[in-house]
Amino acid sequence: MDHSAMPKAFAGRQGWYLATLSSLSANLRGNTNSTIPTAELLYSYNHVIQGFSASLTLAQLEALKNSRGYVSSLRDKTVKLDTTYSFKFLGLSSDAGLWPASGFGKDVIIGLIDTGVWPESESFNDDGMNDVPLRWKGKCESGTQFNSSLCNKKLIGARSFNKGLIANNPSITISMNSPRDTAGHGTHTSSTAAGTYVGDASYFGYAQGIARGMAPGARVAMYKALWDEGSYTTDVIAAIDQAINDGVDVLSLSFGLDELELYEDPIAIATFAAIEKNIFVSTSAGNEGPALETLHNGTPWVLTVAAGTMDRSFGASLSLGTDGYVRGAALYPGNFSSIQYPIVFMDKCDETKALKKLVGMIIVCQDPGKEDSLNDQFSSIQVAGNVAGVFITNSTLLDIFTQSPFPAIFLEQKDGDIVVDYIKTNKNPKASIEFKTTFLGSKPSPTVTSYTSRGPSYSAPSVLKPDIMAPGESILAAWPLNIG
Repeated sequence: MDHSAMPKAFAGRQGWYLATLSSLSANLRGNTNSTIPTAELLYSYNHVIQGFSASLTLAQLEALKNSRGYVSSLRDKTVKLDTTYSFKFLGLSSDAGLWPASGFGKDVIIGLIDTGVWPESESFNDDGMNDVPLRWKGKCESGTQFNSSLCNKKLIGARSFNKGLIANNPSITISMNSPRDTAGHGTHTSSTAAGTYVGDASYFGYAQGIARGMAPGARVAMYKALWDEGSYTTDVIAAIDQAINDGVDVLSLSFGLDELELYEDPIAIATFAAIEKNIFVSTSAGNEGPALETLHNGTPWVLTVAAGTMDRSFGASLSLGTDGYVRGAALYPGNFSSIQYPIVFMDKCDETKALKKLVGMIIVCQDPGKEDSLNDQFSSIQVAGNVAGVFITNSTLLDIFTQSPFPAIFLEQKDGDIVVDYIKTNKNPKASIEFKTTFLGSKPSPTVTSYTSRGPSYSAPSVLKPDIMAPGESILAAWPLNIG
């Protein structure tokens, strides 16, 4: 809306917006003698745009276009969410250099537009932190399973925004109507950015050590606008608007919109307003790689970050009797026996009846590399109830398998050949598996992850994006206790 067109009789913008919307419904009822729902004001924005969000019928929208001060309008859109050692890999030292010189982000206020936060996590402990900066104007909101007293000197703000979600789905039931995180993403990203020091941290024994965020001295303000039930730009830009008003120094956005021109992208427009207020805006590149032109945060004025690997990997060691061992990828969280089991090579592992006769054995499978072949093999071993599976594969898309509760290890072809040769040259081959192993020094590193989105962007193809790459693969950070 053009604020210069606001009649002087109105003391503020919101009153003008409300009067404009009220007149739309009244005029349409008078002209048609039909029942017209009242146009509902959802948000009145103070920073991100000169305007508001409202729930309108098509007739009301057309009438609004003829109202005094109207400039343009955009239809609400759904938003796409993107999902202990990294500081050493980046060459940062706790004792000297850039990291301590920055005070580890001391008193920087990081605002995250995300899925919420799990405030009980040790990553948000405020031990040793001084008082909240006086410039902070935000607050902690209470709601379902979330009390304002859960905030502290580390987690200094928590709000939620869902008027747009409800307007788009009037009969919806929101399972957790509060800033509490039920997806895990917001807790993970916020602790990665600013989590405090947490000793004896690990993922079921993997990556053991002291976990911390990249700015452990910083404050966290969570703005929940991404919900299990859906996410809309109306709520996102309301959250950005509030974060600007609250006084954040940094905005972190791990989501985006696809294939929109900059002038049609509400998030691009909102982040420009944040930049004008000297707020640093960091965004994710997206998770639609490896294809080109999949980037959804190509906005020139924000930092767009691609996900990269580190030289740390998680896996297991497969000991081959007394003939040595090989290492492979694994993330099995359970406790696995260290005894030696008979091990047998079943090639394609496509004979279910034969596999079921080998229940007490470790099964080795050779992935033929066809579509879904590895998935079929993995499922067959699980159904057969074998002790464990060893899969020889060239696939790099292993996350869905390594995170399974079934004990499995994935080998590169050269290591797989060693295992197969051992089995074929021994009369009674046996093996044992040691899970919960963390390997350092993996080469090459860093590399671009296969899933991170590539440029150029649809909105600004002439601008080279992403801007930088940062560790984004297998990062240890906080997670809600009620999510597996």
